Amino acid sequence: MSNLRRYWSTTVFAAWAGLLSIALAVAGEPDRSPVDLAISADETLMVVANQTVGTLSLVDLEQGKVIDETPCGGHPAAVVMSPDEMLVLATAQYSGDLCFFELTGRRLRPAGQMHLGFAPVGIAISPDGSSAYVALSEGASVAVVDLANRRSVARIDVGHWPRYLALSPDGARLAVGASGAGGVTVIDTVTRMTIYQEKFAGLNLGQMQASADGTHVYVPWITYGGNPITAQNIRRGWVIASRLAKVRLDGPARREAIAIDVQGQATGDPHAVALSPDESWIAVSASGSHELLVFKNDGLPWMDYGGPGDTMDEALAKDDSRCFRIALGGRPLAARFSRDGERLFVANYLLNAVQVVSIAERCVTQTIALGGPDKPSLARRGEAIFYDARRSLDQWYSCHSCHYEGGVNAVKMDTRNDGGFGSFKTVIDLHHIDKTGPWTWHGWQQELGAALRKSLTETMLGPEPTDDDVAALAEYLSLREAPSNPYRAGDGALSAAAMRGKLIFESDNAGCLRCHHGAYFTDGKTHDVGLGSPADKFDGFNTPSLLGVHRRIRFLHDGRATSLEEVLQGPHHPSRVSGGTLSDSELADLVEYLKSL
Repeated sequence: MSNLRRYWSTTVFAAWAGLLSIALAVAGEPDRSPVDLAISADETLMVVANQTVGTLSLVDLEQGKVIDETPCGGHPAAVVMSPDEMLVLATAQYSGDLCFFELTGRRLRPAGQMHLGFAPVGIAISPDGSSAYVALSEGASVAVVDLANRRSVARIDVGHWPRYLALSPDGARLAVGASGAGGVTVIDTVTRMTIYQEKFAGLNLGQMQASADGTHVYVPWITYGGNPITAQNIRRGWVIASRLAKVRLDGPARREAIAIDVQGQATGDPHAVALSPDESWIAVSASGSHELLVFKNDGLPWMDYGGPGDTMDEALAKDDSRCFRIALGGRPLAARFSRDGERLFVANYLLNAVQVVSIAERCVTQTIALGGPDKPSLARRGEAIFYDARRSLDQWYSCHSCHYEGGVNAVKMDTRNDGGFGSFKTVIDLHHIDKTGPWTWHGWQQELGAALRKSLTETMLGPEPTDDDVAALAEYLSLREAPSNPYRAGDGALSAAAMRGKLIFESDNAGCLRCHHGAYFTDGKTHDVGLGSPADKFDGFNTPSLLGVHRRIRFLHDGRATSLEEVLQGPHHPSRVSGGTLSDSELADLVEYLKSL
């Protein structure tokens, strides 16, 4: 790591420590928002990653209370313990760090951090404790970290938007859920090469777990059917539906899956899967419908080709000895079984707590509070709405289902926001939404509250929101942060290539500034750029903001381009925008600048 990177990473860590102290002293108890947890083998201690406040909590499970809390960078996303339980690793997604902590004397002691960039999320540690694998969600790769020397020794390409991963028990195979690539990438950890990719049009692939024999990995996901948004299509599972898949780790094979939605009571936003130690039970946390789905593993109707159907197998859905649901409230995310398989520990984001769930009693038997305010703020209420699948018809999907963590997804979708059916468009990034109006791809919506209300009632076919609901959702979206840009130096400086690209961007020859200017790189106007189709109900297209454009994998309103190079060599070639021309080197520099925005 360069001195600049080392300085930046240390500075960010110290800054987050200071911010935590200020938040606790001035604003009272902030929301913790737990997203992941790791449990000691003897089940006496638990480490919880608190995303909103940027900390790790150490929990005494025998006493059911927090005994230590320490800063952990910007937006912690995952936490794991080393096999000897002396080291704790956590990813700080927004600051781009892998953070190290020593677990000694019932305390978490910061032990350094290394900057990886590219919004790290999931972590797995090899069985011998020598290596860590970190999913770089904005880098289309997995970083291999030598834990003895605290350095990154390799990057493995796995496909766009890798977020969660799982190692086989022997450490020989690594499965990575690449949501932008639509499936699971399987890696040989010895050669550090991809063995194969199993693609099944999977969106929002969640936390994974490998089977004890290392032959399969289980993963929850959602699928988009591409059908018009009507009540009938939603209820049939033809718009967005939830699935549980198992993918082979020991060789290429078609994924097997089951549908986990029931008509009238769908499963919104499945997030994590947990296997009981004897693998007799499989639990899935449904973060959007605020529940656990628990399945008896034996005899599940797995299907590969021709399946799994649009809704849950009818016999399975009606047999509560094989499938049942446990209401949890809040937003349940990570889930882990106890050693005896009788309980589940669940990180509940919106409740600022860890819940202990009894499988036999089918209810929450203990709630471990992590700390939080007495009442939610306006933005927190809006956050709850954003992640709430019950805001849609029969709880099939939430705002988050399409705008993953406020961003974009990997498919074109047909919503009602453009005046009719059949005009498929890419999902718009919601970051800075309050400052980048007008709204919708055609820019016809001039008032943000009206746009949000229309999405809740017509795209989601949910109940009419109150004025306070709309204000809360707008407040939450206006305050959403984004990960640090991995294409800038630690102090925010541009690379030499990006500096050259900036001059090209601002030149008359390229013509970019004609539409993309100001702090958010948009002029707030609609333009006829010659890319419309007969299915469009409006003329012209709203100039999209270019901030965070490096995170996208589909470009332009209809997703016809899959890279910035393709955009600039085709529909937005300078000859079409300004009549100018760019050399290959100028084009490369311009792309570097765009990625830095």
